[in-house]
Amino acid sequence: MSIVTLSSRYQVVIPKDVRDTLELEPGQKLMALPYEGRVVLVPLEPPASLHGFMAGAPNDFERDPDRV
Repeated sequence: MSIVTLSSRYQVVIPKDVRDTLELEPGQKLMALPYEGRVVLVPLEPPASLHGFMAGAPNDFERDPDRV
């Protein structure tokens, strides 16, 4: 478990072991969310990383009539 300190400027340093595990990069965007009395940081994925994530998915689903 890593412990961090909130600075007087409300900044924290993400420990190296956590950065390495999550493969975080300098300049990467993180979403900060309050959750049950905690702060949760969620790495945002750049849109380019989503390219092709549906490859191989079935495309025989039935569409709603108003969504042709």
